[in-house]
Amino acid sequence: MSEPKTAVLEREKALRLRAKIKKKKPDFVRQESWRYDRLKENWRRPKGIDNKMRRKIKGWPPTVNVGYRGPKAARGLHPSGYEEVIVCNVEDLKKVDPKTQAVRIAHTVGKRKRMQIIQEAKKKKITILNLSEVKEEVKKAPVEKEEKEEAKEGEGKEEKVEETAEKEKSKAERKRTKKPSEVEGGKQEQ
Repeated sequence: MSEPKTAVLEREKALRLRAKIKKKKPDFVRQESWRYDRLKENWRRPKGIDNKMRRKIKGWPPTVNVGYRGPKAARGLHPSGYEEVIVCNVEDLKKVDPKTQAVRIAHTVGKRKRMQIIQEAKKKKITILNLSEVKEEVKKAPVEKEEKEEAKEGEGKEEKVEETAEKEKSKAERKRTKKPSEVEGGKQEQ
């Protein structure tokens, strides 16, 4: 039992150290992105033979180095301290360790399966990282049900309206179509 506690303490210590290192770490920018609007600040490694950043000349921005790296125990961990696992269905939850791992429900999962995953995760006491997105969907769901009920009620009315419209069309068509004798008589007059 002492091993899990020490592992948790080490992980928490590593996360604190990672946060401390990250505060000191500079923003790495692409060379001369501050000079030209067409260049974004996204990091690109300087490769030119005379490049000042590559040669680490004083006065030029720092480049990415191994020395800025965080502690090994904290690498790849979510800020909450859990290892992140993407879940697509309920069966994927069986592989998750609730003590060290947290779940992120894949964005391609639909509402019904998402609700099943949430229920199963609550039973197993597994942390869900993107639960706020799910709550928003749950709030929208009752509104959709009400709309569907209103649509069903409206369907009966629409059918009646359609029937009356069809009757009126048939009457109008009868008035428009004339007997052949009337049409011939009209031609003779002209």
